[in-house]
Amino acid sequence: MSDPQTVPVPGRIMAAEMAEQPAVLQRILDEGAPKIREVAAQIAARRPRFVLLTARGTSDNAALYAKYLIEILLGKPAGLTSMSTTTAYGAKPDLTDVLVVTVSQSGGSPDLVASTKAAREAGAVTLAVTNNAASPLAEVSEFHIDVLAGPEKALPATKTYTAELLALYLLVEGLRGGDGGAAKELPGLAAGVLARRAEVKALAERYRFAQRLVITSRGYGYPTAREAALKLMETTYIPATPFSGADLLHGPLAMVDNVSPVIAIVPDGKGGEALQPVLDRLRGRGADLVVVGQQAQVDAASAGFALPAGVPEEVQPILEILPLQLLAYEVTIARGQDPDAPRALAKVTETR
Repeated sequence: MSDPQTVPVPGRIMAAEMAEQPAVLQRILDEGAPKIREVAAQIAARRPRFVLLTARGTSDNAALYAKYLIEILLGKPAGLTSMSTTTAYGAKPDLTDVLVVTVSQSGGSPDLVASTKAAREAGAVTLAVTNNAASPLAEVSEFHIDVLAGPEKALPATKTYTAELLALYLLVEGLRGGDGGAAKELPGLAAGVLARRAEVKALAERYRFAQRLVITSRGYGYPTAREAALKLMETTYIPATPFSGADLLHGPLAMVDNVSPVIAIVPDGKGGEALQPVLDRLRGRGADLVVVGQQAQVDAASAGFALPAGVPEEVQPILEILPLQLLAYEVTIARGQDPDAPRALAKVTETR
């Protein structure tokens, strides 16, 4: 007979890593911020004219968040790279005076390393943002920021994602000479959100037998919609499609009906204001609408999770994703699956 102490508990690792996030955020603010400011000052002195962001998977959603920060707070154009143009097609763009930021939890994927090395050879200022200071990606980059999340053993990335978001926010703040003050309350607020796990567990009952999900947002909330969809798909195996609210109106709205669950991330700010016409259309179609946002928005929906009020919009994504990570976990457990080890996945994805 198996020893009960040695029998794996489904989701134990993911649950523990989600719970670490307030401590990780505090560590970044206490220990990581000075180095991030130093790196930002050195890069700012080089006066990059454009920013390219390179990533895969969860880190790609963090990179998209950085794109919003760079364009809104710095007023600089920013784009997400297509690595295959370099790694598969051998393109050699002129990247003189371009900042290339590569975001990767492990820093080990060959295509990320190859494209970053090529970017540096093409004249770019290269920065790696990773959870592994000894990684190949960190070695080929001119600058490196450690997100200080500690080892992450569950296959679904949770604490590394929020750590990347905070590190990227502090980087952009440093590039514009800001103090990052909007982030100082995040560790305590994150702890408060994660403590409401019972609310999410009750919400998870709505999706235990779902056949598909639509997830939508706008502005700073759109990267959250994409990351939530990824977490739900890789843990629950439920097809979850993320849409910008604007794109949802351009056709895909037709697939939404009164039995189609829709999760809307509603930022408290301009992104939420831009999403209002979409929410009105969804309600008009009788959609099962669940809102992650402010209490008034939750009250107007079928159900939802209310986020803390008064948080600056540019850092709200760090809190928005937390109940959605919990939702992915709880739905997976309810479906009798193990969120620690989704099928067919590896911690380091070696694309080329």
